[in-house]
Amino acid sequence: MIGDCNPDVLVLGDDVTPAFGQQEKLVDGILLVIGGSGAITAVAAPRLGLRVALVAAVGDDPAGEFMLGQLAGEGVDTGPVLVRRDAPTGMTVALSAGRDRAILTAAGAVATLTARDVPAALLLRARHVHVSSCFLVERSLGPGLAAVLDAARANGARTSLDTNWDPAERWGEGSLRDALRRTDLLLPNEAEALRLSGAATLAEAVAVLTAAGPGPVVKLGARGALWAEGPRRYRAAPPPVTPADTTGAGDCFNAGVIAGLLDGLDLPGAVALGCAVGAASTLAPGGTAGCPDLPAARALARRVTIQPA
Repeated sequence: MIGDCNPDVLVLGDDVTPAFGQQEKLVDGILLVIGGSGAITAVAAPRLGLRVALVAAVGDDPAGEFMLGQLAGEGVDTGPVLVRRDAPTGMTVALSAGRDRAILTAAGAVATLTARDVPAALLLRARHVHVSSCFLVERSLGPGLAAVLDAARANGARTSLDTNWDPAERWGEGSLRDALRRTDLLLPNEAEALRLSGAATLAEAVAVLTAAGPGPVVKLGARGALWAEGPRRYRAAPPPVTPADTTGAGDCFNAGVIAGLLDGLDLPGAVALGCAVGAASTLAPGGTAGCPDLPAARALARRVTIQPA
């Protein structure tokens, strides 16, 4: 896994909209949890039976120590995580109202990660290389990302990419387009797919992104996922759940898809596993608390329905 690693300060409640003017508002709860798309996917993957190393950057501060301790406790190899003495650990405040949330992020050390920080030895032995939050590391990692993906694929690894949201609203220039051509699987959500493609509809977005290189599996939240195989489109519908918090559901979905593919499943089977993991992750606050183990995920995946879209 390559990407972001930062704590989430998770604010929970029916009304989490701040009231300026020095007004104080009570909320249901505030939690400090594992955050960052890359870190959440990295934590979800070992629960599904994978060995995982995370390449990321944190600061030399209590927030960085928190993340390293939490990740190590989940079985993630944190050896490749860089500790920067000249930058603080990135931090995110997520205001979560159940099915929707607003996110405030200070990138900090996250935005210092470069291609030189990705160990060549790690790429040699990896079966799958996944990159998260491309736009947070666009200026630092972006110029060398295509070369990293080339090296991974040359050694037989499959590659995947989840851009996440672009805070700058530029949605990709030269370095991202180069990286997409080296990516086997693109894992955006619906809003990201529309903006990455410039398309007006989801069907058009899938067509544009497929033509650009990687086959997209588009995450649709509670509606499941949509993807293309040749000229046909397919939809996976997860079993209904009542979410406590949707933070990290897409990142857990990513881990499920990757685990399924590495276990030899075809793409529909892997997407079904991803839907199961993503759905289960919403049952507890935070990105990782609800993420299931492999037997539970497989059982839930049997309740995912797949049909032509």
